[in-house]
Amino acid sequence: MVRTRKVTVSTDAHGHTVTGSEAPEATREAPTPDPTTAAAFFDVDNTMMQGASIYWFARGLAARKYFTTGDLARFAWQQARFRLFATERAGDMSQAKEAALAFIQGWRVDDVERLAEEIFDELMAPRIWAGTRRLAQRHLDAGERVWLVSAAPVEIGRVIATRLGLTGAIGTVAEVVDGTYTGRLVGDLMHGPAKAEAVTRLAALEGLVLDHCAAYSDSVNDLPMLSVVGHPVAINPDPALLRQARRRGWDVRDFRTGRRAAKIAVPSTAAAGLLAGAVTAGLALHRRRHRAD
Repeated sequence: MVRTRKVTVSTDAHGHTVTGSEAPEATREAPTPDPTTAAAFFDVDNTMMQGASIYWFARGLAARKYFTTGDLARFAWQQARFRLFATERAGDMSQAKEAALAFIQGWRVDDVERLAEEIFDELMAPRIWAGTRRLAQRHLDAGERVWLVSAAPVEIGRVIATRLGLTGAIGTVAEVVDGTYTGRLVGDLMHGPAKAEAVTRLAALEGLVLDHCAAYSDSVNDLPMLSVVGHPVAINPDPALLRQARRRGWDVRDFRTGRRAAKIAVPSTAAAGLLAGAVTAGLALHRRRHRAD
């Protein structure tokens, strides 16, 4: 649980804010806020789970012969490239959006949800960071609501939230007509400033006080979301976010061990879009083979 106290430096291991220079007798405990006005927002990829949810979803599709392991290998190479250069240019984001549109077109919503449930149980559940899961549970135990916030399709986010017993998910929303994806997005990709905007809108609808809320992420791309809440926390941070967190006095939690395990999937929407493109090609091939049979 994250309680409010006048913060001057950071928070301790129990989630309480502490001061760096005041004497203990000078520190005053503020009243705990009404839990109905507080919530926590967790990024998914490399924050709640090791790797990217869309990558594991693709792995599950590959195992089901929706596309080849060669497609997955090509994505892995692109993934390494984006990790090396750590860039997300406007053209990359446009490509990601177009790939996302192609990926979902013609699919039934219930099919995607069914596959997401199966693949979560097989591949994603073992990769949930236990430390991050405990942080989410603290908020739930305090009577607060907990949402996932991800660039992944909202249907995948909802499956993960349901499996973890969380309140819900905010994600990229695709247009649906008669239970089938049209290939058009509703709004834009849930990425960067879009996350902050979505959290702000949800807070207004739910009667939340953003200063009472917490947000957790591994990526500097989520600075907008982290900056709109009263309790930002860097989880397994990338170097740029770690620098920002230290400069701003934010809490930092790192649940990686050993050699600081390499991130299996990049926190890059562009890279995820490239994967969606590979998945799209695989799905098209699968449909052609199915018709030929």
